Amino acid sequence: MNKYLMVVYRLAQKMAENGCHLNPEEVPTPQHPPSTEPNAAEGSSSEPSGLSPSQREVLERCLHALTHAKNDSHILAALLLITRLCPPGQLDTGTLHQIFEAVGFNLPARLLVTAFRGDDSSGLPPEELISLGTALLAALSTDASMVAHPQLLSTVPLILSILENGPNWTEKQTKTLGNEDQSGSGSQTGSATDSQTPSSTSALDEALACDCYQVLNAVCALPQGPEQLLTRGAVLALCRAVIKKQTLSHEKGLPLLGHLLSSSIRPRAWAKHSSDLLLLLQNVSQNFCQVSDQDRLEICSQILPFLPPPGVESESLVLKEIVGNLWASLRPLVQGKLSQEHLGSVLVVSACLLDLYGWESTGPPKFCCLLVNRACVEVRMGLEEPPGTEISPQLQHILTACYRIMEAAMEQACSQGTVSNPAQIQTAITGLSLQQSRQVLGALEEASSAEIYYLKQVEQTSYDDPFLFATFRSLCAWLAEETSCLKEEVVDLLPVLVSYAKSHFKGGEKGKGLADWMSKMSISSSSQDGTWSREAALRYLLPSLCHLSAEDGPRRVLLSLDTPALLVDFLSKGWASLRGQSGKTVTRDPSLETACSALLNFAITEPERVRNDPCFVALESMLSEALPVLLHKPRLLVLAANCCTLGLMIARLKSTSTDPVELGQRRFFSSVLSFLLSAVQSGQASKPARISALWEEHWEEAGELWRLSLQALGGCVRAQPWITTLIRDEGWLQNIFTLLGSSGRLPDQPSQDALEEVLCAIAKQCPLCRKDIIELLKSVSCESLQGLPQLSRILVE
Repeated sequence: MNKYLMVVYRLAQKMAENGCHLNPEEVPTPQHPPSTEPNAAEGSSSEPSGLSPSQREVLERCLHALTHAKNDSHILAALLLITRLCPPGQLDTGTLHQIFEAVGFNLPARLLVTAFRGDDSSGLPPEELISLGTALLAALSTDASMVAHPQLLSTVPLILSILENGPNWTEKQTKTLGNEDQSGSGSQTGSATDSQTPSSTSALDEALACDCYQVLNAVCALPQGPEQLLTRGAVLALCRAVIKKQTLSHEKGLPLLGHLLSSSIRPRAWAKHSSDLLLLLQNVSQNFCQVSDQDRLEICSQILPFLPPPGVESESLVLKEIVGNLWASLRPLVQGKLSQEHLGSVLVVSACLLDLYGWESTGPPKFCCLLVNRACVEVRMGLEEPPGTEISPQLQHILTACYRIMEAAMEQACSQGTVSNPAQIQTAITGLSLQQSRQVLGALEEASSAEIYYLKQVEQTSYDDPFLFATFRSLCAWLAEETSCLKEEVVDLLPVLVSYAKSHFKGGEKGKGLADWMSKMSISSSSQDGTWSREAALRYLLPSLCHLSAEDGPRRVLLSLDTPALLVDFLSKGWASLRGQSGKTVTRDPSLETACSALLNFAITEPERVRNDPCFVALESMLSEALPVLLHKPRLLVLAANCCTLGLMIARLKSTSTDPVELGQRRFFSSVLSFLLSAVQSGQASKPARISALWEEHWEEAGELWRLSLQALGGCVRAQPWITTLIRDEGWLQNIFTLLGSSGRLPDQPSQDALEEVLCAIAKQCPLCRKDIIELLKSVSCESLQGLPQLSRILVE
């Protein structure tokens, strides 16, 4: 406030020198007491302390003059009188607020516009107008109730132009004024060449720059502040100010940019200004790499906000070079002896770099092993505390980074140094030996044991804790790759894991605060698998449920927790979402396929549970609805294969019934026959039939499901004889033998065996089908049944 009044004094004095002032006698006397003024601020009736009655009388007249001023001369004269009459410390809050409201934003905005247009009518040089206008805006921005005013926000592009161009701001007058009222106009305040051209004149006045940053910081603090600044070009202008080394750009502009890029606007900022942000990151990283190791430790965390979200600019050679240089500077720090605070900062930056390029440029295998080991040790130290020990936010930040380092290492360590999927080469630790893989695996196992210890202490009242979510996710990532280690501990923890996943799956909107917490923990929403959400807790657990449901002991525990019902609910919800998608909007969801696999384990190994549990009746109904629709969604072929197999495995357990066949059941089996047939196409001449083009892309995932479906169809034929009538009606046998051709063979023996099994079941169950098969073999000139020996024996019986 002192500064505000000093600015007023300077401005009033300057204007007075040009004849624009009023004497005290010229200030009109108010017709009503100031306390009853309609524009008076609330609380302004409180009397200023330390003023004499005569001073108070003059003050009231000045306030009245402010609220009724007809031009700038009247405003300035009244302000000048107030500054001379009342020391700032003697003015109460209500009176100060009244002064703010009376002056408003028109005056400082006009000062800036006049300066940018080069209008000489004011009698003051543009530099003075800019200085005084920004100082007034800075003072006004200290009042929280005025920061969001549209007139203040309209001056932001002008302020950004001053900071970006420094003393050369006059070169941008016309362009800035022409765009200041347009959305995102601030992004046009300079051209690409401007950012490469250093200022040719002296530096911008520090006091002026400080005022500009005061306004921007005040706007940024608003609930929608980052959004307001992004649309007015703040990211671009501040980037260029830093690159040009303008006044206070490093001290104030860089922290402000860091705050903006740590907020929700980060992805959009990178989408709009990726090239300038890369230049900024290059600048920041060069400074980081050039300082001493000790200084790097102190500024390590300052790198984080300027890294792009994973997936953005991933093909950029510039970014790859930057990340490589950062790793080169981090390696000595990781290898050195550090305090826990410094080590934590290094591990957080390391996790963020791994999010960008995996292990590609991290360093030699020995260093990668050391990094993983240090992360695992931190997890053990942080989690293996006595029950009831509270984990500080700072430690949560460090441990969450460690979890991401662990996850990045899990697949590589568990696969013992091999990478079968070319798409995952980037995440692999190149050159990791079998011994090093085992060492990493041992460290991960110990850290996972610490996670289990921590999760065992969890109360249901803590389920909304974001750090608990991060720990749960990390352990699930481990269990997805490795369930043979720590088997007893994992089985003992299953009630907690299933209860936690169920709570969040059923809880709906409980996790709204997770995104804010993730931002504070330097976690990108697209890091790793892009599914950081509380609602996805069950998704993280699904791979381990799939593994564990295949084993007797863990499966009994899962059944006692009513896990099949939870999986059916998840599958039904997912199908409801997919059902309305079509064409290019169809998105494959691997979690639904994994849920089907877990349910398939129950269907194969727990026939009595399947027959008696109502959730499997609901599941069968959903599958009968889903499969006919999925036939027309080729992008979801693997899910269709899962649904087909699961539905058949459930149907085979039904006992023979004389009741009429339900329409839904008939439609399901009709879809099954069409779906199984679509996997095969005729071969050339006497060569074996081939896998169809539709299935070929997915055969590695869906081939085994196709074979299981054929075997299960045979079981269904034996349990429900009516299916053979449908097979004849659909002409399925004729289509199959036509596709087999004269060779009578499929391209691989497991598929051949599965097909023969269902053909044998059909031939045994239905004499009419057996006759059909004999006739079909003749009609397609199949000279040999050597490829179908069991069927051959049945046909000659």
